[in-house]
Amino acid sequence: MHAYRTHTCGQLRAEHVGNTVRLSGWVHRKRDLGGLLFIDLRDHYGITQCVVTPSNPHFGRLERIRVESVLSVTGEVVARDPGTVNATLATGQIDLKVKDVVVLSEVAEELPLPVFAEPDYPEDVRLKYRFLDLRRETLHANIVKRTQIIAAMRKHMGEVGFTEYSTPILTASSPEGARDFLVPSRIHQGKFFALPQAPQQYKQLLMVAGFDRYFQIAPCFRDEDPRADRLPGEFYQLDLEMSFVTQEDVWDTMEPVLRKLFEEFGGGKPVTQKFPRIPYDTSIRKYGSDKPDLRNPIEMDNVSDAFRGSGFKVFAGMLEKDAKVEVWGIPAPGGGSRAFCDKMNSWAQQQGQPGLGYIFWREGEEGGAGPVAKNIGPERTEQIRQQFGLKVGDAVFFTAGLPSAFYKFAGEARNRVGAELGLTQLDQYACCWIVDFPFYEWNEDDKKVDFAHNPFSMPQGGLEALNSDRDPLSLKAFQYDMVCNGFEIASGSIRNASPETMVRAFEITGLTKADVEEQFGGMYRAFQFGAPPHGGMAAGVDRIVMLCCGAQNLREITLFPMNQQAQDLLMNAPSDASLKQLRELGIRVHEKPKA
Repeated sequence: MHAYRTHTCGQLRAEHVGNTVRLSGWVHRKRDLGGLLFIDLRDHYGITQCVVTPSNPHFGRLERIRVESVLSVTGEVVARDPGTVNATLATGQIDLKVKDVVVLSEVAEELPLPVFAEPDYPEDVRLKYRFLDLRRETLHANIVKRTQIIAAMRKHMGEVGFTEYSTPILTASSPEGARDFLVPSRIHQGKFFALPQAPQQYKQLLMVAGFDRYFQIAPCFRDEDPRADRLPGEFYQLDLEMSFVTQEDVWDTMEPVLRKLFEEFGGGKPVTQKFPRIPYDTSIRKYGSDKPDLRNPIEMDNVSDAFRGSGFKVFAGMLEKDAKVEVWGIPAPGGGSRAFCDKMNSWAQQQGQPGLGYIFWREGEEGGAGPVAKNIGPERTEQIRQQFGLKVGDAVFFTAGLPSAFYKFAGEARNRVGAELGLTQLDQYACCWIVDFPFYEWNEDDKKVDFAHNPFSMPQGGLEALNSDRDPLSLKAFQYDMVCNGFEIASGSIRNASPETMVRAFEITGLTKADVEEQFGGMYRAFQFGAPPHGGMAAGVDRIVMLCCGAQNLREITLFPMNQQAQDLLMNAPSDASLKQLRELGIRVHEKPKA
């Protein structure tokens, strides 16, 4: 017989009854029932219930052995009585009647983290003992599903003509929007490599080199402050680039790939069959976000005309003083009660806002109810009702000011209304493309124009647009995001492949031609030797897996994540370097003065 196992713990079925087999795995849990000892033995593949009788010479030791010890068990497969069959367990029709046991590894002390039943436990303990945490069924299944999703990504990318290439990990610093992780060079002391924030420049150079369709499952490194929607330190993306394409070609190629992933691994939830393409400005005005959750059907709209010159002096006065001020309405179908309106108003105040104006419609009352309706009068109230198609039992909320200052709050209010009223249909994957992003934005800290997204994107209108007298902040880019359920899943663009356009684009942000040649010399040179039109995108592997698993936290789909302080508690990283290591690198560490 095999030294450790003839079968896995998820393999035995009714057809194996009568066979003598050997299993190896961890003690998942134990139960002593009427003199019989039941041990659930677990491995990567499943669980088998083992039965030990008091006559077994190993009975006493197995009674005392701790859960999560590792055993090799030999015995006979027996059928369960019909009344004890466990239909929820793949091996639930059989038991293993134990004859012999070898203890391969015994747990010597109490577990710092329980595995069975997966109770909530402090995150610092879970991360420090991640090897135990990963034994838990839910997390273990999430990690297996992650590998299956990545394998499917590779398969589907091959089916649409892409080839996987690996790009360097040690590279030069690049302005991708976050701080680089720097790696000191021992050979060239005083100089540093950087870990790639993304393979952006390399994949564009591959297009110049003539490889046509590239992809890789790329590790990306960013020295960012912790964020709720991104793991600190490193993450993975499905990175790709295509030659001789428009943005429509990228969408038409990648939309079926992404849709197929959600269909295969999303648990049967419906997926948007044709992703709508929503301009950035439209998304901001309708949804208050450039990553809208389209499971929520609420669409906001500008209602400034209903308040201009009205008796509601707060909004009317704001509109009169500044032509840039707008009033937005957030419809709330089914929210037509004073209690709900007051609840939303209180929520807005908790967010640091002055509140939310509102109108609601109820039975037996002519026109709308609430202070706003009384101040603007029945004609304007009816105008608003018709604008949103509202009826008795509905409400609408209002917020006013400069849209650039309040749109995010308006979007949060829209999400809140959708959730509170049960309007958001959670059991689906609602996907879209957000297109026509701004090329530049105003950097308030540095008081200058800066790139809004990828600095290597192509501005709409090309060099002519950059050289025109148009306000740079009005320029759009061939830049796009794929959004699912309120998460940015992918981001991409058609690239700028002209050295003259590249220089001019950076000049508007304050860099000179010499700066461009120094910082991006490889790409600048490449574009002078025959560069094809090209574009691509990168999809976040971690976010796709999180959505497919129904997880609420990226750490629930990642093998060995850092905590929110960017520390690896399992390996105790980052850690101090030895003096010998620092001397070899020509580095001296200066401690920060204590406050």
